[in-house]
Amino acid sequence: MKKTLLLLALLPAFAFSQISLKVLDENGTPVSQANVSYNNQNFITNEMGFVKIPIANSEQTLSVEKQSFRGFNKTIKINPKVQNINVLFVKAERESQIQEVVFQKKGKPKITDLTSIEISAKEAQQVSSLSGGVEGLLKTLPSVNSNTELSSQYMVRGGNYDENLIYINDIEIYRPFLIRNSLQEGMSIINPDMVQAINFSAGGFEAKYGDKMSSALNIYYRQPTKFEVSGEASLIGGRLSTGFASKNKKLSALFSGRYRNTNLVLNTLNEDTDFNPQYMDFQSNINYKFNDKWNISFIGYFSKNDYEMVPKVKEVDFGSLQTPLKLTVFYDGKEDDAYKNMMGTASINFKPNKKWSFTLDNFAYQNREREYYSISSAYRLQTFDPITGEPITSYDVGGQIDHARNDLLVKTYGTQLKSRFSPDVNTDFEVGVKFEKEDLKDLTNEWQLVDSLGYSTPIDYTTPGTLNAADLRLRFIIAGSNHIQPTRFSGYAQFSKKFYWGTNRIFVNAGVRASHWDFNDETIISPRAQFAIKPDWDMDMLFKISGGFYYQSPFYKEIKDLDGNFNSEIKSQRSMQVILSNDFEFRMVDRPFKLTTEAYYKKMDNLIPYYLDNVRIRYSGKNNSEGYAYGVDARLFGEFVPGVDSWISASYARVYENIDGKGYIPRPTDPRFRFSMFYQDYMPKFPSMRVNLTLTYANGLPSGTPISLDENGKPDFSAPYQYQRTLPSYKRVDIGLSKVFIDQKDNKVNGGFWGNFKELTLGVQIFNAFNISNTVANQWINDVSTNYNYPVPVRLTGRFFNVKLDFKL
Repeated sequence: MKKTLLLLALLPAFAFSQISLKVLDENGTPVSQANVSYNNQNFITNEMGFVKIPIANSEQTLSVEKQSFRGFNKTIKINPKVQNINVLFVKAERESQIQEVVFQKKGKPKITDLTSIEISAKEAQQVSSLSGGVEGLLKTLPSVNSNTELSSQYMVRGGNYDENLIYINDIEIYRPFLIRNSLQEGMSIINPDMVQAINFSAGGFEAKYGDKMSSALNIYYRQPTKFEVSGEASLIGGRLSTGFASKNKKLSALFSGRYRNTNLVLNTLNEDTDFNPQYMDFQSNINYKFNDKWNISFIGYFSKNDYEMVPKVKEVDFGSLQTPLKLTVFYDGKEDDAYKNMMGTASINFKPNKKWSFTLDNFAYQNREREYYSISSAYRLQTFDPITGEPITSYDVGGQIDHARNDLLVKTYGTQLKSRFSPDVNTDFEVGVKFEKEDLKDLTNEWQLVDSLGYSTPIDYTTPGTLNAADLRLRFIIAGSNHIQPTRFSGYAQFSKKFYWGTNRIFVNAGVRASHWDFNDETIISPRAQFAIKPDWDMDMLFKISGGFYYQSPFYKEIKDLDGNFNSEIKSQRSMQVILSNDFEFRMVDRPFKLTTEAYYKKMDNLIPYYLDNVRIRYSGKNNSEGYAYGVDARLFGEFVPGVDSWISASYARVYENIDGKGYIPRPTDPRFRFSMFYQDYMPKFPSMRVNLTLTYANGLPSGTPISLDENGKPDFSAPYQYQRTLPSYKRVDIGLSKVFIDQKDNKVNGGFWGNFKELTLGVQIFNAFNISNTVANQWINDVSTNYNYPVPVRLTGRFFNVKLDFKL
């Protein structure tokens, strides 16, 4: 581990002069016994299609030949000193052009999006994260931000939680809509144990992805090749997965069930509350291959999340050293929430030949949510003598009643047809159309009554000593009953190409998508383009530019106004994006590294202002804002420790909006500076002892503004112009320590009971290792006599030790 810390200060060191050559056929299978000629020497590829060749002192031609294949030739310069070359061999009778393979990897879906980065599925399983493996790893990327460890939701480049696309096997999925705070949120829908490939774009993504303004995450589930059983047991839950494949490999199936209860974690909060959060889900991925041309697949998902909370007493210390404050709250009542999600997708794949492929997806999704709570509270806000600790002043005494009976039923079902035509390995034409029927039933009844020093607030000002005869007023009330059944049509067409321009490699992706929603009778057209060039330089550099018009197509949250009704006049928010990026690959202390730097600018209009309270977003229901965002991201990725990948991320970003022409102010998701790290290590003499660490430092979000209300009891979106406040910085370190007792490489066990295990690992996870008290939001206590708002921090979880056992049979 000490070597890793020293590595960050080192300059690039001398690397051995070497060509790493790999030869594959059209199916991605390694080609062994291929003859390689270079610098008057002959070499032969091994069974993995791989060979290492010393670089000559002068420019030479490298040739690869094998009977029944077309030959390959390439001029090799003396720099860079280390070169990786992948060669695609085509049968001699075919007329396809021979070129180097640039992106495609064996067994992985073909990715044409130039903005996409690949994240390791194995690392997503191993990362220590409360929010979920895949999202926990995403949050270590420079463009991704989150100020709570309990939520799997994330913000990208100043966007909010609702602006991110998530796909599983190219089918868009949805998250629960009524979640108010991160304590309620259960497991992420993405099961890391089922994942084969993870691809993430932080913006500028290709036309085949839907209408969101920030990011696209595409997850592909794997297909087992033999019988397998794996599982995990820990203090906060467990997982059991099993898979199999038939002898002829035509049928494969993967099933996984998970259970989680975060009661022990929530008990680290500084309050006396009875929690009973129980989350469970079951997923399946079934595939059947009729022949080389036809196959079908099915993905099923069911989850049930129950959250029960009975608060009793809470004490919060805040303020300053000179004026320490304490809020003491006594509660009565309970909260009982329930979320049930179901999804099923049946896909038919037809590949008549190697140039054409067709996919027909039929999908259905249902999300049933219930949010019931009635909680009364009595509070006392007082200050203390900083020396004696005795209470000296009581600023406010009051009470509050929070009530909700919210029910939501969301159903979507539809079909999509996608086609890909690949005249050669470097060219793709893609077309897709999608029909979707939506059914939204929403019943909202939510209100809050606040009493301060015997006065119901908000109140009209009266002279002290004068009887206030005003009516009792609720602080706010949101009530509505809605039922709509809209239809959504969308389609896209895109073209991608890889070719040589002289000795420089060029990558192009351009396309357009269109969408129509009959609820607001709006049609949107979104052109998008990507361009990359890899110059034939001594340094291994790749330059990219991408962008286009990206819309935020409205759905349940955006169309619901502050009265609780659906607004059919709402329109899509729009973002015009330009992203410039550079990848620089190099070797340092004889290990590979890649430095990725991106700069972006977004111009946005038709924006819908919103408040961010904990993880709930409340929109104003009006397209009365415009804005812009800009920033710079950087990530250093590589083997800080030989054999395992780690990375360091840093970013600076700003996002502003102008509401009703009043001037530009930061949006509630304005990220500013952020630094994060994902680090893996092992003991050199005992490689079975492993560690992974995630570290995050992020400036606090400007979501600490108290929500002022207008005369109708609705949030007043002019408040941020009068009162700007920023939450404290978010700081967190999670550590995972593990001991590998059995694996398939160095620690095999033959015979006996333990011989049944292929892998067995015991681990300890330390969440919030330094017990840092982070703040996710502010609770505002109003002193009616002075009309001053006291920001009382809503704290997140403390340090927690989790023990887990992973096994594979």
